[in-house]
Amino acid sequence: MKSLLTVFSLFIIVIGYGQNTTNLSVSISDEYKDKTKAAKVLSIHSGENGITAIAKDGKKDYVFDLFDQDLNLLHSEVVPKENNEYFVGDLFYGNTMKVFTVDAPKRDERVIYCHTVDLDTKSYEYSVIFETTVEKKQALFGSRRDHRTNFAVSPNGKFFAIATDDIRKNLNSYTIRVFDVETEKLLYKQSYQQSDTRFYTHNDLFVDNDANAYSVGKLYQNGTRQIKLLSGDPNYDFVLNKVSADKVTDLLIQLDDEHIQNLHIEETNSQLHLVGFYSDFNVVRLKGICNFIIDTEALSILDSKSHLLPNQVYQDLYGENRAERFSKNDKELLRFTVDHTITDSQGNIYIVAEKFYITTSYVNNGAGGMSMQTVYHYDDIIIIKLLEDGNLDWGRSILKKDQVPSYNAFLKNDELHILLNSGKNLNEKNDGRTKVKKNFLEATALYDIAYTQNGEVSYNKIQDNNNNGFYQPFYGTQQVDRFIMMSGGRWQQFMILE
Repeated sequence: MKSLLTVFSLFIIVIGYGQNTTNLSVSISDEYKDKTKAAKVLSIHSGENGITAIAKDGKKDYVFDLFDQDLNLLHSEVVPKENNEYFVGDLFYGNTMKVFTVDAPKRDERVIYCHTVDLDTKSYEYSVIFETTVEKKQALFGSRRDHRTNFAVSPNGKFFAIATDDIRKNLNSYTIRVFDVETEKLLYKQSYQQSDTRFYTHNDLFVDNDANAYSVGKLYQNGTRQIKLLSGDPNYDFVLNKVSADKVTDLLIQLDDEHIQNLHIEETNSQLHLVGFYSDFNVVRLKGICNFIIDTEALSILDSKSHLLPNQVYQDLYGENRAERFSKNDKELLRFTVDHTITDSQGNIYIVAEKFYITTSYVNNGAGGMSMQTVYHYDDIIIIKLLEDGNLDWGRSILKKDQVPSYNAFLKNDELHILLNSGKNLNEKNDGRTKVKKNFLEATALYDIAYTQNGEVSYNKIQDNNNNGFYQPFYGTQQVDRFIMMSGGRWQQFMILE
Protein backbone atom coordinates (compact mmCIF):
# COMPACT_ATOMS: atom_id res chain seq x y z
CA MET A 1 0.00 0.00 0.00
CA LYS A 2 2.86 2.37 0.88
CA SER A 3 4.48 1.68 -2.49
CA LEU A 4 1.20 2.35 -4.29
CA LEU A 5 0.76 5.64 -2.44
CA THR A 6 4.30 6.66 -3.38
CA VAL A 7 3.67 5.97 -7.05
CA PHE A 8 0.39 7.90 -6.85
CA SER A 9 2.14 10.85 -5.18
CA LEU A 10 4.82 10.93 -7.87
CA PHE A 11 2.09 10.84 -10.52
CA ILE A 12 0.45 13.88 -8.96
CA ILE A 13 3.79 15.74 -8.88
CA VAL A 14 4.48 15.07 -12.55
CA ILE A 15 0.99 16.01 -13.67
CA GLY A 16 0.71 19.06 -11.47
CA TYR A 17 4.14 20.54 -11.99
CA GLY A 18 4.45 23.41 -14.45
CA GLN A 19 0.77 24.33 -14.10
CA ASN A 20 1.59 27.84 -12.84
CA THR A 21 0.11 30.25 -15.33
CA THR A 22 2.11 33.06 -16.87
CA ASN A 23 1.83 36.57 -15.50
CA LEU A 24 1.95 37.91 -19.04
CA SER A 25 -1.30 39.11 -20.56
CA VAL A 26 -2.31 36.73 -23.38
CA SER A 27 -4.58 37.62 -26.30
CA ILE A 28 -5.39 35.78 -29.54
CA SER A 29 -6.21 37.32 -32.93
CA ASP A 30 -8.85 36.15 -35.39
CA GLU A 31 -7.87 33.52 -37.95
CA TYR A 32 -6.80 34.49 -41.43
CA LYS A 33 -6.00 32.40 -44.50
CA ASP A 34 -2.44 32.41 -45.75
CA LYS A 35 -2.22 33.26 -49.44
CA THR A 36 0.88 31.15 -50.06
CA LYS A 37 0.99 27.41 -49.48
CA ALA A 38 3.90 26.00 -47.51
CA ALA A 39 5.31 29.48 -46.91
CA LYS A 40 8.29 29.85 -44.59
CA VAL A 41 8.35 32.85 -42.25
CA LEU A 42 11.42 34.97 -42.97
CA SER A 43 10.83 37.95 -40.72
CA ILE A 44 8.26 39.43 -38.32
CA HIS A 45 8.50 42.98 -36.98
CA SER A 46 6.15 45.29 -35.08
CA GLY A 47 6.36 49.06 -35.48
CA GLU A 48 5.94 51.96 -33.08
CA ASN A 49 2.49 52.52 -34.60
CA GLY A 50 1.32 49.04 -33.56
CA ILE A 51 1.35 47.63 -37.09
CA THR A 52 3.02 44.25 -37.62
CA ALA A 53 4.78 43.26 -40.86
CA ILE A 54 5.51 39.67 -41.88
CA ALA A 55 7.68 38.49 -44.76
CA LYS A 56 7.20 34.92 -46.01
CA ASP A 57 8.96 32.81 -48.60
CA GLY A 58 6.81 30.71 -50.90
CA LYS A 59 7.83 28.39 -53.70
CA LYS A 60 7.50 31.01 -56.44
CA ASP A 61 6.97 34.28 -54.61
CA TYR A 62 7.46 36.35 -51.50
CA VAL A 63 4.48 37.52 -49.44
CA PHE A 64 4.48 40.67 -47.31
CA ASP A 65 1.50 41.00 -44.93
CA LEU A 66 0.55 43.96 -42.75
CA PHE A 67 -1.63 43.69 -39.62
CA ASP A 68 -3.16 46.33 -37.37
CA GLN A 69 -2.84 46.69 -33.59
CA ASP A 70 -5.35 43.85 -33.09
CA LEU A 71 -3.60 41.78 -35.78
CA ASN A 72 -6.36 42.04 -38.37
CA LEU A 73 -5.00 41.76 -41.91
CA LEU A 74 -4.67 45.21 -43.50
CA HIS A 75 -2.76 44.54 -46.69
CA SER A 76 -1.00 41.70 -48.48
CA GLU A 77 1.59 42.02 -51.23
CA VAL A 78 2.54 38.97 -53.34
CA VAL A 79 5.84 39.46 -55.18
CA PRO A 80 7.09 36.94 -57.78
CA LYS A 81 10.72 35.95 -57.26
CA GLU A 82 13.45 34.91 -59.66
CA ASN A 83 14.35 31.24 -60.04
CA ASN A 84 17.66 31.65 -58.22
CA GLU A 85 16.63 34.32 -55.74
CA TYR A 86 16.98 33.60 -52.02
CA PHE A 87 16.71 35.42 -48.69
CA VAL A 88 19.90 36.60 -46.97
CA GLY A 89 18.83 38.98 -44.18
CA ASP A 90 16.56 41.69 -42.86
CA LEU A 91 16.62 44.97 -40.94
CA PHE A 92 13.99 46.91 -39.02
CA TYR A 93 14.06 50.50 -37.81
CA GLY A 94 11.28 52.88 -36.80
CA ASN A 95 8.33 51.71 -38.87
CA THR A 96 10.21 50.28 -41.85
CA MET A 97 11.15 46.68 -42.65
CA LYS A 98 13.83 45.88 -45.22
CA VAL A 99 14.21 42.33 -46.51
CA PHE A 100 17.32 41.51 -48.56
CA THR A 101 17.50 38.82 -51.23
CA VAL A 102 20.19 37.73 -53.69
CA ASP A 103 19.63 36.62 -57.28
CA ALA A 104 22.17 34.65 -59.30
CA PRO A 105 21.27 35.27 -62.98
CA LYS A 106 24.64 33.75 -63.99
CA ARG A 107 27.22 31.61 -62.23
CA ASP A 108 29.46 34.59 -61.53
CA GLU A 109 26.87 37.36 -61.16
CA ARG A 110 24.99 38.41 -58.03
CA VAL A 111 22.21 40.99 -57.74
CA ILE A 112 21.18 42.14 -54.26
CA TYR A 113 17.56 43.31 -53.93
CA CYS A 114 15.98 45.26 -51.09
CA HIS A 115 12.25 44.74 -50.44
CA THR A 116 11.01 47.68 -48.35
CA VAL A 117 7.73 47.65 -46.42
CA ASP A 118 6.63 50.99 -44.94
CA LEU A 119 4.33 50.40 -41.97
CA ASP A 120 3.15 54.02 -41.93
CA THR A 121 2.06 54.29 -45.56
CA LYS A 122 1.29 50.54 -45.84
CA SER A 123 3.27 50.43 -49.06
CA TYR A 124 5.79 48.07 -50.66
CA GLU A 125 8.64 48.70 -53.08
CA TYR A 126 11.81 46.95 -54.13
CA SER A 127 15.14 48.14 -55.48
CA VAL A 128 18.51 46.86 -56.63
CA ILE A 129 21.00 47.70 -53.89
CA PHE A 130 24.10 46.65 -55.79
CA GLU A 131 25.44 44.16 -58.32
CA THR A 132 28.75 42.33 -58.17
CA THR A 133 30.64 39.31 -59.49
CA VAL A 134 31.87 36.23 -57.67
CA GLU A 135 34.23 33.41 -58.55
CA LYS A 136 33.19 29.79 -59.17
CA LYS A 137 29.75 29.94 -57.51
CA GLN A 138 31.30 31.55 -54.43
CA ALA A 139 28.71 32.60 -51.83
CA LEU A 140 28.55 36.36 -51.36
CA PHE A 141 27.49 35.96 -47.74
CA GLY A 142 29.80 33.33 -46.31
CA SER A 143 28.10 32.94 -42.93
CA ARG A 144 24.88 31.33 -44.07
CA ARG A 145 23.68 30.23 -40.63
CA ASP A 146 24.32 33.67 -39.10
CA HIS A 147 23.16 35.70 -42.11
CA ARG A 148 21.67 38.43 -39.92
CA THR A 149 25.17 39.41 -38.77
CA ASN A 150 25.93 40.60 -42.33
CA PHE A 151 23.38 43.43 -42.05
CA ALA A 152 23.20 46.24 -39.50
CA VAL A 153 21.30 49.51 -39.03
CA SER A 154 22.60 52.42 -36.93
CA PRO A 155 20.89 53.19 -33.59
CA ASN A 156 19.52 56.46 -34.99
CA GLY A 157 18.07 54.65 -38.01
CA LYS A 158 19.92 56.80 -40.58
CA PHE A 159 22.42 54.32 -42.03
CA PHE A 160 22.61 50.62 -42.82
CA ALA A 161 25.64 48.49 -43.63
CA ILE A 162 26.14 45.25 -45.55
CA ALA A 163 29.22 43.04 -45.14
CA THR A 164 30.16 40.58 -47.90
CA ASP A 165 32.83 37.95 -48.53
CA ASP A 166 34.50 38.52 -51.90
CA ILE A 167 37.03 35.69 -51.82
CA ARG A 168 39.00 35.13 -55.04
CA LYS A 169 41.25 32.28 -56.07
CA ASN A 170 44.46 33.94 -54.90
CA LEU A 171 43.06 36.65 -52.64
CA ASN A 172 41.00 36.80 -49.46
CA SER A 173 38.87 39.94 -49.76
CA TYR A 174 36.01 41.38 -47.71
CA THR A 175 33.85 44.43 -48.35
CA ILE A 176 31.56 46.69 -46.34
CA ARG A 177 29.04 48.98 -48.02
CA VAL A 178 27.25 51.71 -46.06
CA PHE A 179 23.98 53.25 -47.33
CA ASP A 180 21.67 56.09 -46.48
CA VAL A 181 18.48 54.53 -45.12
CA GLU A 182 16.01 56.92 -46.73
CA THR A 183 17.47 57.16 -50.23
CA GLU A 184 19.35 53.81 -50.27
CA LYS A 185 22.22 55.77 -51.80
CA LEU A 186 25.63 54.14 -51.40
CA LEU A 187 27.67 56.42 -49.11
CA TYR A 188 30.88 54.46 -49.40
CA LYS A 189 32.34 51.06 -50.18
CA GLN A 190 35.51 49.80 -48.50
CA SER A 191 37.51 46.61 -48.78
CA TYR A 192 39.24 45.31 -45.67
CA GLN A 193 41.43 42.39 -44.56
CA GLN A 194 42.65 41.78 -48.11
CA SER A 195 45.42 39.19 -48.09
CA ASP A 196 46.83 36.38 -50.19
CA THR A 197 48.16 34.59 -47.09
CA ARG A 198 45.79 35.13 -44.16
CA PHE A 199 42.14 34.13 -43.88
CA TYR A 200 39.46 36.19 -42.10
CA THR A 201 35.96 35.06 -41.07
CA HIS A 202 33.32 37.61 -40.16
CA ASN A 203 31.36 37.18 -36.90
CA ASP A 204 29.24 40.28 -36.35
CA LEU A 205 28.55 43.74 -37.77
CA PHE A 206 27.68 47.10 -36.20
CA VAL A 207 27.24 50.58 -37.67
CA ASP A 208 27.24 53.70 -35.48
CA ASN A 209 25.40 57.01 -35.77
CA ASP A 210 28.31 58.55 -37.72
CA ALA A 211 28.17 55.84 -40.43
CA ASN A 212 31.30 54.06 -39.18
CA ALA A 213 31.01 50.31 -39.60
CA TYR A 214 32.60 47.70 -37.32
CA SER A 215 33.25 44.09 -38.28
CA VAL A 216 34.56 41.62 -35.71
CA GLY A 217 35.91 38.24 -36.75
CA LYS A 218 38.73 35.70 -36.67
CA LEU A 219 42.04 36.29 -38.41
CA TYR A 220 43.80 32.97 -38.90
CA GLN A 221 47.56 32.88 -38.36
CA ASN A 222 48.38 29.95 -40.63
CA GLY A 223 46.92 31.25 -43.86
CA THR A 224 43.73 29.23 -44.02
CA ARG A 225 41.07 28.05 -41.64
CA GLN A 226 41.73 24.88 -39.72
CA ILE A 227 38.20 23.79 -38.88
CA LYS A 228 39.41 20.50 -37.41
CA LEU A 229 41.80 22.17 -35.00
CA LEU A 230 40.20 21.01 -31.74
CA SER A 231 43.11 21.15 -29.30
CA GLY A 232 46.29 23.07 -28.58
CA ASP A 233 46.81 26.81 -28.85
CA PRO A 234 44.30 28.65 -31.07
CA ASN A 235 45.58 29.33 -34.60
CA TYR A 236 43.76 32.67 -34.83
CA ASP A 237 43.33 36.06 -33.21
CA PHE A 238 40.20 38.14 -33.16
CA VAL A 239 40.26 41.48 -34.94
CA LEU A 240 37.84 44.42 -34.78
CA ASN A 241 37.80 46.36 -38.05
CA LYS A 242 36.63 50.00 -38.02
CA VAL A 243 35.60 51.04 -41.53
CA SER A 244 34.80 54.61 -42.57
CA ALA A 245 34.54 56.47 -45.87
CA ASP A 246 38.22 57.46 -45.94
CA LYS A 247 40.09 54.77 -44.02
CA VAL A 248 40.16 51.33 -42.44
CA THR A 249 41.76 50.65 -39.06
CA ASP A 250 41.82 47.47 -37.03
CA LEU A 251 42.38 46.32 -33.49
CA LEU A 252 44.00 42.94 -32.93
CA ILE A 253 42.64 41.06 -29.94
CA GLN A 254 45.35 38.53 -29.23
CA LEU A 255 44.45 35.37 -27.35
CA ASP A 256 46.79 33.51 -25.04
CA ASP A 257 45.49 29.99 -24.68
CA GLU A 258 41.74 30.74 -24.78
CA HIS A 259 39.60 29.35 -27.56
CA ILE A 260 36.61 31.52 -28.54
CA GLN A 261 34.03 30.35 -31.04
CA ASN A 262 32.46 33.75 -31.88
CA LEU A 263 32.28 37.30 -30.58
CA HIS A 264 29.07 39.32 -30.71
CA ILE A 265 28.79 43.12 -30.64
CA GLU A 266 26.54 44.90 -28.14
CA GLU A 267 26.50 48.66 -27.55
CA THR A 268 25.89 50.08 -24.10
CA ASN A 269 26.83 53.47 -22.65
CA SER A 270 28.40 54.48 -25.99
CA GLN A 271 30.87 51.62 -25.73
CA LEU A 272 31.08 48.41 -27.72
CA HIS A 273 31.15 45.14 -25.82
CA LEU A 274 32.48 42.09 -27.66
CA VAL A 275 30.97 39.16 -25.78
CA GLY A 276 31.24 35.41 -26.18
CA PHE A 277 32.21 32.12 -24.54
CA TYR A 278 35.75 30.83 -24.07
CA SER A 279 37.36 27.44 -23.48
CA ASP A 280 40.78 26.19 -22.41
CA PHE A 281 40.64 23.36 -24.97
CA ASN A 282 38.78 24.09 -28.22
CA VAL A 283 36.00 26.13 -29.78
CA VAL A 284 33.26 23.54 -29.27
CA ARG A 285 33.72 23.65 -25.49
CA LEU A 286 32.62 26.22 -22.95
CA LYS A 287 34.27 27.20 -19.68
CA GLY A 288 33.31 30.83 -19.17
CA ILE A 289 32.29 34.20 -20.54
CA CYS A 290 34.59 36.80 -22.07
CA ASN A 291 33.88 40.50 -22.59
CA PHE A 292 36.15 42.98 -24.37
CA ILE A 293 35.09 46.61 -23.78
CA ILE A 294 36.13 48.87 -26.66
CA ASP A 295 36.87 52.60 -26.88
CA THR A 296 35.67 53.26 -30.43
CA GLU A 297 37.34 56.68 -30.75
CA ALA A 298 40.84 55.38 -29.98
CA LEU A 299 39.96 51.88 -31.20
CA SER A 300 41.53 50.32 -28.15
CA ILE A 301 40.56 47.85 -25.43
CA LEU A 302 39.41 49.78 -22.37
CA ASP A 303 39.01 46.62 -20.33
CA SER A 304 38.75 42.88 -20.78
CA LYS A 305 36.88 40.66 -18.38
CA SER A 306 36.46 36.91 -18.13
CA HIS A 307 34.19 34.97 -15.82
CA LEU A 308 33.90 31.28 -15.11
CA LEU A 309 30.43 29.85 -15.63
CA PRO A 310 28.50 30.27 -12.36
CA ASN A 311 28.00 27.08 -10.42
CA GLN A 312 24.23 27.59 -10.71
CA VAL A 313 24.50 26.87 -14.46
CA TYR A 314 25.88 23.40 -13.69
CA GLN A 315 23.39 22.82 -10.87
CA ASP A 316 20.42 23.55 -13.15
CA LEU A 317 21.76 21.03 -15.68
CA TYR A 318 23.25 18.27 -13.53
CA GLY A 319 22.17 18.72 -9.92
CA GLU A 320 24.25 19.81 -6.97
CA ASN A 321 26.45 16.69 -6.63
CA ARG A 322 27.41 16.41 -10.30
CA ALA A 323 27.90 20.17 -10.50
CA GLU A 324 30.45 19.94 -7.69
CA ARG A 325 32.31 17.17 -9.54
CA PHE A 326 32.31 19.24 -12.72
CA SER A 327 33.89 22.10 -10.80
CA LYS A 328 36.53 19.95 -9.10
CA ASN A 329 37.51 18.18 -12.34
CA ASP A 330 37.58 21.44 -14.34
CA LYS A 331 35.20 20.00 -16.94
CA GLU A 332 33.70 22.15 -19.66
CA LEU A 333 30.34 22.15 -21.41
CA LEU A 334 30.00 21.19 -25.07
CA ARG A 335 28.44 22.55 -28.29
CA PHE A 336 26.68 25.71 -27.15
CA THR A 337 25.98 28.41 -29.75
CA VAL A 338 24.98 31.97 -28.84
CA ASP A 339 21.53 32.77 -30.30
CA HIS A 340 20.67 36.05 -28.58
CA THR A 341 22.52 38.98 -27.03
CA ILE A 342 20.02 41.46 -25.59
CA THR A 343 20.71 44.77 -23.83
CA ASP A 344 18.14 46.04 -21.33
CA SER A 345 17.24 49.66 -20.48
CA GLN A 346 19.94 49.79 -17.78
CA GLY A 347 22.75 48.65 -20.09
CA ASN A 348 22.91 45.09 -18.76
CA ILE A 349 23.58 42.39 -21.37
CA TYR A 350 21.84 39.01 -21.51
CA ILE A 351 23.55 36.19 -23.43
CA VAL A 352 21.34 33.24 -24.38
CA ALA A 353 22.88 30.12 -25.94
CA GLU A 354 21.53 26.72 -26.96
CA LYS A 355 23.22 23.35 -27.21
CA PHE A 356 23.11 22.26 -30.85
CA TYR A 357 24.59 19.15 -32.47
CA ILE A 358 23.81 16.53 -35.13
CA THR A 359 23.86 12.75 -34.85
CA THR A 360 23.52 10.12 -37.58
CA SER A 361 22.64 6.45 -37.38
CA TYR A 362 21.59 3.60 -39.63
CA VAL A 363 17.96 2.46 -39.35
CA ASN A 364 15.99 -0.34 -40.96
CA ASN A 365 14.10 1.06 -43.95
CA GLY A 366 11.49 -1.72 -43.87
CA ALA A 367 12.64 -3.28 -47.13
CA GLY A 368 15.45 -5.38 -45.77
CA GLY A 369 17.97 -2.59 -46.10
CA MET A 370 19.43 0.19 -44.02
CA SER A 371 19.27 3.93 -44.48
CA MET A 372 21.07 6.81 -42.84
CA GLN A 373 19.02 8.89 -40.40
CA THR A 374 20.13 12.37 -39.40
CA VAL A 375 18.84 13.85 -36.14
CA TYR A 376 19.19 17.51 -35.14
CA HIS A 377 19.41 18.22 -31.43
CA TYR A 378 18.35 21.54 -29.91
CA ASP A 379 18.92 20.90 -26.24
CA ASP A 380 19.93 22.77 -23.09
CA ILE A 381 19.84 26.57 -22.85
CA ILE A 382 22.29 28.78 -20.94
CA ILE A 383 21.39 32.30 -19.77
CA ILE A 384 24.09 34.74 -18.63
CA LYS A 385 23.50 38.27 -17.31
CA LEU A 386 26.37 40.76 -17.47
CA LEU A 387 26.14 44.12 -15.73
CA GLU A 388 26.69 47.35 -17.66
CA ASP A 389 30.30 47.51 -16.40
CA GLY A 390 30.98 44.07 -17.87
CA ASN A 391 30.98 42.15 -14.58
CA LEU A 392 28.98 38.96 -14.14
CA ASP A 393 25.65 39.24 -12.35
CA TRP A 394 24.25 35.70 -12.59
CA GLY A 395 23.90 32.63 -14.78
CA ARG A 396 21.21 29.95 -15.09
CA SER A 397 20.38 27.12 -17.46
CA ILE A 398 17.39 25.15 -18.72
CA LEU A 399 17.55 21.35 -18.93
CA LYS A 400 15.88 20.80 -22.31
CA LYS A 401 15.58 18.24 -25.12
CA ASP A 402 14.17 18.96 -28.59
CA GLN A 403 14.75 18.16 -32.25
CA VAL A 404 13.55 21.44 -33.78
CA PRO A 405 14.48 25.10 -33.17
CA SER A 406 11.66 26.14 -30.88
CA TYR A 407 12.51 28.91 -28.43
CA ASN A 408 12.81 32.67 -28.36
CA ALA A 409 13.79 35.26 -25.76
CA PHE A 410 12.47 38.73 -24.99
CA LEU A 411 12.53 41.34 -22.22
CA LYS A 412 9.54 42.83 -20.42
CA ASN A 413 10.21 45.39 -17.71
CA ASP A 414 13.88 44.37 -17.95
CA GLU A 415 13.04 40.80 -16.97
CA LEU A 416 13.90 37.93 -19.32
CA HIS A 417 11.31 35.52 -20.70
CA ILE A 418 12.18 32.31 -22.56
CA LEU A 419 9.22 31.10 -24.65
CA LEU A 420 9.08 27.53 -25.94
CA ASN A 421 6.90 24.51 -26.61
CA SER A 422 7.42 21.28 -24.69
CA GLY A 423 5.50 18.36 -23.23
CA LYS A 424 2.15 19.05 -21.61
CA ASN A 425 3.54 18.21 -18.16
CA LEU A 426 6.98 19.26 -17.06
CA ASN A 427 8.85 16.86 -14.82
CA GLU A 428 10.43 18.00 -11.57
CA LYS A 429 13.27 15.71 -10.57
CA ASN A 430 13.96 14.61 -7.02
CA ASP A 431 16.81 17.11 -6.70
CA GLY A 432 14.53 20.01 -7.65
CA ARG A 433 15.60 20.40 -11.27
CA THR A 434 12.99 20.81 -14.00
CA LYS A 435 13.28 18.92 -17.28
CA VAL A 436 11.74 20.51 -20.37
CA LYS A 437 10.99 17.67 -22.78
CA LYS A 438 8.14 16.19 -24.76
CA ASN A 439 7.75 12.46 -24.11
CA PHE A 440 6.63 9.97 -26.75
CA LEU A 441 2.91 10.46 -27.65
CA GLU A 442 2.64 13.26 -25.08
CA ALA A 443 0.57 16.33 -25.93
CA THR A 444 2.35 19.68 -26.05
CA ALA A 445 2.04 22.98 -24.20
CA LEU A 446 3.45 26.48 -24.58
CA TYR A 447 5.59 27.76 -21.69
CA ASP A 448 6.98 31.03 -20.41
CA ILE A 449 10.16 30.48 -18.38
CA ALA A 450 10.55 33.80 -16.58
CA TYR A 451 13.62 35.23 -14.81
CA THR A 452 13.58 38.12 -12.38
CA GLN A 453 16.37 40.69 -12.54
CA ASN A 454 18.05 38.71 -9.73
CA GLY A 455 17.94 35.43 -11.66
CA GLU A 456 15.07 33.74 -9.83
CA VAL A 457 13.20 31.44 -12.22
CA SER A 458 9.59 30.33 -12.60
CA TYR A 459 8.15 27.82 -15.09
CA ASN A 460 4.77 29.07 -16.24
CA LYS A 461 2.31 27.50 -18.65
CA ILE A 462 0.69 29.76 -21.24
CA GLN A 463 -1.62 27.15 -22.73
CA ASP A 464 -2.14 23.48 -23.56
CA ASN A 465 -1.84 23.32 -27.33
CA ASN A 466 -4.63 20.80 -27.95
CA ASN A 467 -7.46 22.63 -29.75
CA ASN A 468 -5.75 25.96 -29.05
CA GLY A 469 -3.35 26.19 -31.97
CA PHE A 470 0.39 25.60 -32.03
CA TYR A 471 2.27 28.89 -31.81
CA GLN A 472 5.90 29.22 -32.84
CA PRO A 473 8.05 31.42 -30.57
CA PHE A 474 11.10 30.86 -32.77
CA TYR A 475 9.59 33.12 -35.45
CA GLY A 476 8.19 35.68 -33.01
CA THR A 477 9.08 39.35 -32.59
CA GLN A 478 9.29 41.87 -29.75
CA GLN A 479 8.09 45.47 -29.86
CA VAL A 480 8.93 47.30 -26.60
CA ASP A 481 7.34 45.04 -23.91
CA ARG A 482 5.13 43.14 -26.37
CA PHE A 483 5.90 39.78 -28.00
CA ILE A 484 3.97 38.49 -31.03
CA MET A 485 4.09 35.01 -32.55
CA MET A 486 1.99 33.13 -35.06
CA SER A 487 0.56 29.66 -35.43
CA GLY A 488 1.35 27.27 -38.25
CA GLY A 489 -0.89 25.91 -40.99
CA ARG A 490 -2.85 27.50 -43.85
CA TRP A 491 -5.24 29.16 -41.41
CA GLN A 492 -3.18 31.25 -39.02
CA GLN A 493 -3.62 33.21 -35.80
CA PHE A 494 -1.43 35.44 -33.67
CA MET A 495 -0.75 35.32 -29.97
CA ILE A 496 0.16 38.55 -28.21
CA LEU A 497 2.04 38.48 -24.89
CA GLU A 498 2.43 41.73 -22.97
